[in-house]
Amino acid sequence: MEVLRELSVLWSLFHILILFMLLYRSRYSRRKTILLTGLAMMPVILLNLAGVAIYGAVFMGKIFILTCTLPSVLFFWFISEDKKGRFFFTFCLADTLALWIIALTNVLDFYFGGEKCILMLIGRILLFPLVEWVAIRYLRKPYLELQKSVASGWGIFAGMTALYYVLLAVFLNFPVIITARPQELPTFVLIMVLMPMTYAVIFSALYRQLLLYRRQQEERILQEQKNALEVQLENQQRIRRMKHDMKGYAATLSGLLASGKIEEAQEYLKDVRTEMDKSLGQFCANPYINAVFVHYVQKFQELGAECRMEIQIGDEPLPYMDLCQILSNGLENAYDALKGIPTEGRGVSVKMRYNREYLIIRIKNRCREGMHVDKGKIPDTTKEGEEHGFGLLTVQEAANRLGGEMFCYTEAGSFVLDVLVKIIK
Repeated sequence: MEVLRELSVLWSLFHILILFMLLYRSRYSRRKTILLTGLAMMPVILLNLAGVAIYGAVFMGKIFILTCTLPSVLFFWFISEDKKGRFFFTFCLADTLALWIIALTNVLDFYFGGEKCILMLIGRILLFPLVEWVAIRYLRKPYLELQKSVASGWGIFAGMTALYYVLLAVFLNFPVIITARPQELPTFVLIMVLMPMTYAVIFSALYRQLLLYRRQQEERILQEQKNALEVQLENQQRIRRMKHDMKGYAATLSGLLASGKIEEAQEYLKDVRTEMDKSLGQFCANPYINAVFVHYVQKFQELGAECRMEIQIGDEPLPYMDLCQILSNGLENAYDALKGIPTEGRGVSVKMRYNREYLIIRIKNRCREGMHVDKGKIPDTTKEGEEHGFGLLTVQEAANRLGGEMFCYTEAGSFVLDVLVKIIK
């Protein structure tokens, strides 16, 4: 009987690790995570197994928070990519599910298995893989996506699961084990039923957050497409105007040349070139990046905003697709912010320059009074689009693809977006 109990404890502790590793995000590779977990947690498992053999399951059940839970949370916190609410919620979720199975099989074995531990072992052998299959089949993919995409709102859920975990652990073992308190069995049943209902509420709320995130992602993609189409439309209209003007220029040049006025034709051609550069807007030699600047300078002019451009790039090869995405989203955010402040205070500046191995892009615009953003944080946006934040995630993703970084912050009444892009030589 004791051998079966020890096997069931070993099986349970082993599968607690599997369940948690299915749901959390490690900052190391999978292979390294498995290796570190084995090296750190196998001694903990063996220590608890030895404790059950020496002191008995009742005694170890009372101190398992110290002998198992605390070492586990410290180790996994160290190797986890998430350090706050997301980590603690996931840890409490895995441990509470495991504790729920352990409590259920203990009670079933006591009342229906004659305390021979056979029913306990069979129940755990069946239930742990079943829970893991459900986690892999339905929970793991959306849950990992949710952890990656939603940074806030986890604290309250982590607190709820931690409180439930402590409630279940204390109720099962104090003042004596639950099987020695048959008068409290109805309360035990209610607590056991409460757990899946509590998690159903939590996961319903988390799923709605995931749907909201996906909707925001779709809005970002649509906004980027809208910006790209506006740039294309502006370029097409400019080309049509240029074709129309070229007919007049060609007629004039033909007349001058037919009259033998070569010098006048050359002078006229210089004036035509100057006029074309002025009408097209020439901020840099790269035609794709220049098209983005032309489009947004016109939008800023329509707002009555002062616009300063300091572009120190030439015709060298650049990852223009990602750079255009960065500039479009950054300038669109600035445009949205400027719409929300008085006309006389509107102003924006753009700088692009090289610094050692990086290309530095800085977009700086006036922002509403009282707005404050700490460096390293991405501000929230509003549906009206009068705040920064809508396209900053896209900017950050594009910067990361190019081996760079993105920072945004406020200073002296202005919002500053700095993007560093690694130069590939």
